[in-house]
Amino acid sequence: MITFVEGILEEVLPNTVVVNAGGIGYQILIPLSSYNKLPSIGGRVRMLTHHHVREDAQVLYGFSSTEERDLFRLLIAHVSGVGPKLALAFLSGMSIEEFKGAVVTSDITAISKISGVGKKTAERVVLELKDKLGVAAEWEAASRENAPTGIDRHLHDAVLALISLGYKQVDAHKAVKAVLTRISAESSAEDVLRESLKHLLT
Repeated sequence: MITFVEGILEEVLPNTVVVNAGGIGYQILIPLSSYNKLPSIGGRVRMLTHHHVREDAQVLYGFSSTEERDLFRLLIAHVSGVGPKLALAFLSGMSIEEFKGAVVTSDITAISKISGVGKKTAERVVLELKDKLGVAAEWEAASRENAPTGIDRHLHDAVLALISLGYKQVDAHKAVKAVLTRISAESSAEDVLRESLKHLLT
């Protein structure tokens, strides 16, 4: 499993980059949200990746942040009918905060305006993320006037990352609570996620 690629940015298109990592050119498909954050060609770049294996190909999808990759994985793992190509369309058509807000408020119209996403798909996204996973409740708790700060925000982010990896919401919460004694106020969301995964896998 390839989790990130770091190297020199060789080629750039709005939906594809080529990164030279140790003399190997990795072609990586990206959303527009990541394209807007790329350095100039010849610059050094670190892309977080999702390694998607099909019967006829192995494809790398790249992201500039863990939040983008988590949302991508959440969509392809838990929304029926949404594959990698359509998940990239979601990230390209809306900012992460706009998408979260649309799911929380059941704004089908806004989601269906994304290129390649019809009303039925938008309805399915809202239904499956809200009802099957409780993701919208997590997003609502972590947004606007209720936004947690510091370590509390990292705990929310770790729960959502675990859900995006396929864990049930209740199990994700239990795992994060179980590792509270192992983390400090300086711990990052990645630290919390790492400890929570250790707990779940032991």
